[in-house]
Amino acid sequence: MGDRWHVEVDRSVCIGSGMCVNHAGDAFHLDSARQSHPTTEDRDAGEQVLAAAEGCPVEAITLTLAGSGEVVFPPEE
Repeated sequence: MGDRWHVEVDRSVCIGSGMCVNHAGDAFHLDSARQSHPTTEDRDAGEQVLAAAEGCPVEAITLTLAGSGEVVFPPEE
C-alpha cells in the first residue's frame, strides 16, 4: 500500500484560477464562488495531485502525509 496524502486548500489564499481542477479534476472542485475544495481530504499519493499543488499560482494547496503530518508540498525552506 502506497502513501496517502492529506489535501488542504487555504481558501483565504485561493484565487479560483482552476489550475488544480485542470491538473486533477477528480481531486478538486470549484464551488460557486470559484473557491477550490478537495473532493476528499485523504487520498492516495499521485502525480496529478502533486502537479495541481505545484501548479497553483498562489500555493494555496498543502499536501501532507496522512497520519504523520509530514509536509510533502510546498517544500519547507
